[in-house]
Amino acid sequence: MQSVPESNVLSVSGLNRLAKSLLEGHFPAVRVEGEISNLSRPSSGHWYFTLKDQSAQLRCAMFAGNNRRVRFKADSGLQVTVRGRLSIYEGRGDYQLIVDSMEEAGAGALQRAFELLKAKLDEEGLFRADIKRPLRDDYHHIGLITSATGAAVQDLISVFGRRSPTTRLTLFPIAVQGAQAPQEIVRAIANANRLAKKLGLQALIVGRGGGSIEDLQAFNEESVARAIASSELPVCSAVGHETDFTIADFVADLRAPTPSAAAELLSQNQEDLLQSLNAARARLLALIQARLQASRKNLAWLVRSLKRPDRLLAEQSQHLDRLELQLARAWRMRTQRSHSRVALLDQRLQAQSPNQRLTRVEQQLNDRKHRLMRAIKTLIATKSANLGQLTRSLDTVSPLATLARGYSISYDANGALLRSADQAQTGAKLSTKVADGLIISTIDTIEKESR
Repeated sequence: MQSVPESNVLSVSGLNRLAKSLLEGHFPAVRVEGEISNLSRPSSGHWYFTLKDQSAQLRCAMFAGNNRRVRFKADSGLQVTVRGRLSIYEGRGDYQLIVDSMEEAGAGALQRAFELLKAKLDEEGLFRADIKRPLRDDYHHIGLITSATGAAVQDLISVFGRRSPTTRLTLFPIAVQGAQAPQEIVRAIANANRLAKKLGLQALIVGRGGGSIEDLQAFNEESVARAIASSELPVCSAVGHETDFTIADFVADLRAPTPSAAAELLSQNQEDLLQSLNAARARLLALIQARLQASRKNLAWLVRSLKRPDRLLAEQSQHLDRLELQLARAWRMRTQRSHSRVALLDQRLQAQSPNQRLTRVEQQLNDRKHRLMRAIKTLIATKSANLGQLTRSLDTVSPLATLARGYSISYDANGALLRSADQAQTGAKLSTKVADGLIISTIDTIEKESR
């Protein structure tokens, strides 16, 4: 055994670091599909799990910044496709995949795309019931958009042939699965609408037989959904089995669980038509018999009611005489009522005559004049008595009356009323008012009375 020089000996961490560099340099971006197992979500927010298939497994780590972008619930047992880079966890020397993104694989991815598209179209209003057109069962010409070799077209032809053989069917053959299927479906719907007037098409059936979600994927494409929604012809979707639902079912005007069910919904059973025709024939015969019987009875009554012409003339003459008498009585009564009404109106007119109204108004004015004169005289007498009383009261308190009884009033030189001896001064001028004049004097002496 050849010995290794001591200068080439690596430490464990050095070897792990070298291996990590080699892996990350040669596998910077890989896509791997497998089943999730042993998924753990510690408080750090990172995901740690194992990706496995039937014969191998791979440790994986997906950090919090990346796993927040995952739009579905990741769990153990789920088949996924991940994208990331190979690396080595140096602390333990574990070979692992650092995951950057994760998608559902296979049917899971298709189901997620289905739900996303369904929510989008629903939000746009393409599923609203009020915009869907009703489909009938009495169409004369229907377009079939399906595979020319599949079981669905045979079922459609068979059911229409059995129930309504007079209904005309025009096939617009398409591929119902595969990459080209959505384009062919869209093109077939456009062609059917373009040729509708020329061919006399009245409705479309778009569908295929059952299959997996991958087989039905063409009818879950957005382009197909919008083509159905914009179709001028009403569309019945008949895709898969009763448990299968596609985007086309939600957009179409009518959803049938199977192609055979679509043919039954859009056709009228000829046996039902025959029964309806027989019932209508029986009702018509009964109506004819009833009308003939009634006519015979009416004819017999007319024969019995027929009289001789001279008797009819005599009866009509008597009838005319009776009418003449009734007319004369009615005229007299009408004339009498008219005369009575004229007399009544004349009385009312006389009662409303202007002369009589003037006489009444004049009488009312005279009465009011007399009442007014009496009221004025009474008021004058009352006021005169009040005035005399006020005069007497005024004389009682009048200063002139006091002066007439021998009293006088004195004023100083400034005209101020002397109320006290203290206001007077010796030698000052003094004006004294008596009842019949004014006395001007000079004060010689002032004598005060003791109190």
